[in-house]
Amino acid sequence: MTSPEDRHKALEILNAGMSAGARACKMAELLGAGLTTLQRWRRQFAGDGDGLDRRKGRHRLVSHRLTEEERQRILLTCNQPEFAALPPGQIVSVLADRGLYIGSERSFYRVLHAHGQAHRRGRARPPQEPRPVPRLRATAPKQVWSWDITYLPTTVRGIWLYLYLVIDVWSRKVVAWDVDEREDQDVAADLVSRACLRERISKGRKQPLILHADNGNAMRAATLESRLEELGVLRSFSRPRVSNDNPYSESLFRTVKYRPEYPRKPFASKKQGLSVGRRIRRLVQPPTPPQRDQIREAHPASQR
Repeated sequence: MTSPEDRHKALEILNAGMSAGARACKMAELLGAGLTTLQRWRRQFAGDGDGLDRRKGRHRLVSHRLTEEERQRILLTCNQPEFAALPPGQIVSVLADRGLYIGSERSFYRVLHAHGQAHRRGRARPPQEPRPVPRLRATAPKQVWSWDITYLPTTVRGIWLYLYLVIDVWSRKVVAWDVDEREDQDVAADLVSRACLRERISKGRKQPLILHADNGNAMRAATLESRLEELGVLRSFSRPRVSNDNPYSESLFRTVKYRPEYPRKPFASKKQGLSVGRRIRRLVQPPTPPQRDQIREAHPASQR
C-alpha cells in the first residue's frame, strides 16, 4: 500500500509534468500508476485531506461461510497421521467413501493456506534449487590435469585401439599417454601412476592435484580411485549428461584426428597406434632449441 508521502510526491511530479506540457496519461505510465488512481489521490488531498485511503471495501455476508469449529476440524483432519502425506483432493475423496463431508477441496486448500500448511505434504521433498556449476581453475602447472580415452579404428571392424591421454590444463603439456587394445581400469591406474612419478606428485603437497575426467567406466573404477588416494590426487568428474565438461582432452583429440598427417587408413597394429601418441606430443609440445637444431641438420630443406 502506497504511503501518503509517496502519493504526495507522485502528485507533485504529475503536476510538474503537466505544467511542462506532458499528457496526464503518459505521466501516469511513467509513475507506474493508473490515471484514475492518481485522480483519487488528488481528491484525498483536496482541502484538509491527509491522503489516507479510507475505503473499507465491500461488506459481504456469506451464509455458508465456514465456522471456526469447522476450520479447526479440517485442520485436525489434515494433520492426522493417516492424511498427513495426502493432498486435499485425496483426503476429500477418502472421507466421501466413508460417508463424511467436512468441506470442499477448495475449502481444505483455503484453510491450509491460512495456517501456512499449503505446501508439499508428508515425505515429499520440496523443489530443490539447481546446484552451482562446478568450476576448476588452474593458475600454474601441476594443479589441474585432464585425461580421457579415445577410439582408434583398426583393420578389423568392431575392434578398436584405445588411446589414453593425460594433459596439464594450464600448460597443455602431455603428461602421459599410452595405447592399449582394451579399455581397462588397470591400464588407467598405471598411466596415472607413471604421470605422478614423472612429475613428482606426492601425497604431501600443500595444494593437492586435481584430475578431471568424464563419467566413463575406467574413470569411475575403484582401482583408479584407490590409486589416486594413495597418490594424494583429488578426482573431478563431468556433470551427468553434459558432453562439454571435459573440453581440453576432447578438443585435443579432435585437433589431432583432423590433422593432414593423421593416417587415413585404420591401424593394423598397436605399434601404428603408438605413433599417434608421439604425434600428439610433438603437436602440443614444440621441440626445444637443441632438438630444433638437430632437426634442421637432419633436414636442410626445412630451413628454406
